[in-house]
Amino acid sequence: MSDSSTLPPARLRPEAELARDALSAPVLARAARLARWAGPDTRVDAGGGLVEEQLPAAAEQLGLSGDDAAAHASEAWRIAVDTGLVEITDEEAGTVAAGDDLALLTGSPQDVLGVWLTALEAVLADASVPDLDDLVDAMAEGGEVDLSTLDWDPDAESEFLDGVLGNLYLLTVGEDGPGDAPVPLPALAASVIVPSDMSEPSNEVLEQVSDAMMRLDDQFRLLEPVGLVAYQPVDEALMADADEEPAAPVDEADVTRYGMVRLTPLGLYGLRARLLDAGFEAPAVGDLADKGADALLDGTAPYPPAAAHAETELWLAGRGPLDAARELLAAARGLDAGAPLRRLRCQQALSLVGAEAEPALREVLDDAELGGLARVWLTEHGARDVPAPSQEMVFWLTIDTLAAQLAAEGNSEELRALVEGLARQHSGFFDTVWRVEHPATPDVLEAMGRLHPDKKVAKEARKAAFKARSQQGG
Repeated sequence: MSDSSTLPPARLRPEAELARDALSAPVLARAARLARWAGPDTRVDAGGGLVEEQLPAAAEQLGLSGDDAAAHASEAWRIAVDTGLVEITDEEAGTVAAGDDLALLTGSPQDVLGVWLTALEAVLADASVPDLDDLVDAMAEGGEVDLSTLDWDPDAESEFLDGVLGNLYLLTVGEDGPGDAPVPLPALAASVIVPSDMSEPSNEVLEQVSDAMMRLDDQFRLLEPVGLVAYQPVDEALMADADEEPAAPVDEADVTRYGMVRLTPLGLYGLRARLLDAGFEAPAVGDLADKGADALLDGTAPYPPAAAHAETELWLAGRGPLDAARELLAAARGLDAGAPLRRLRCQQALSLVGAEAEPALREVLDDAELGGLARVWLTEHGARDVPAPSQEMVFWLTIDTLAAQLAAEGNSEELRALVEGLARQHSGFFDTVWRVEHPATPDVLEAMGRLHPDKKVAKEARKAAFKARSQQGG
């Protein structure tokens, strides 16, 4: 994906609901609790971490017990420092005080989410770091530390995790993906490892997928407490040997044992914020609700159908039917390359508007660009005295519709069926249609030549395209 890529729009929950989720996420909740617990007697070491003597009290404050309690308390403290909930007031003395950002947790939803996003970045950075137990043991024993033995490239590890999360985001927002349903960990790992043009993964690639699964299992275990994902870990019973990696799942019933992950609503919000920061176009349904009809038609042009429908409903909700129809029709005009798809989105939007919009459609009956779609709308809504379109208008609307379908879906099966139907229903179709004065006529006829399965008909379409291009001087 380039930085100019436009992603499908995300359907976000209200910010107040997301802020509640953020405050209840264990990572932020623990950090906030420690920030409120900290006082004049709290001491930190040179790195800003709680001194060892205070870890038991911090763990008790968090209600933690067991062998890992001190480690979890230390991690919660570090998040409190990283997010500005705690401020180190004197590095030499190791004293602390509540940070300015602690008050944000009782502020607006945007304030809360801003703090949560900072916590998310800290946890994501942790998730890209390998297990350093061996390194710590070596340091404790006074041994020499060889960082090269870690086989760790920080940039590559971060890029790998970003790629996986990017694919999880796409699967969540895409209309062909699982949506809110969990994604099997093997499939997610394969999405960043297996080349798209590889029909059967080699054994070497399958080993890489297995290794990636184990890395992701560790990473998602870290990312669940911050509220980014809901995660069902890999079943440890599958690991016959601690040093072995699990084999690929053998059937669908088995696949859930290899880990299942889905983005939470909060996670969807967080990844979209990161994508926006990285320069991607990552729209959300509702972004266009308060903008003009031109922004709506252009903005929803690349959207999948359901997302375009949802965005349009929100846009229409804030307007009267007649005014909305007039605004949409005005914005649909034009002979630029994007105009046919704009008119298709206009037609789809008008299908959601009631009979009160009829006067607006009648006003454009004589308009060369809008008269055809106006007649379609009026007929579908049972209006009386709808004038029959001229043959010229019928053919112009046909080219305009095909151009919009090409722009929206490319060479789809639906378009292929439409092309076959047109050529079959209209005798001498290509003898007439090349004369249509529409900028897209040559391109549409060339597409018909590509798509029609009958070689004779396809040849007629290509000849008509040549005539149309010659007529337009191109």
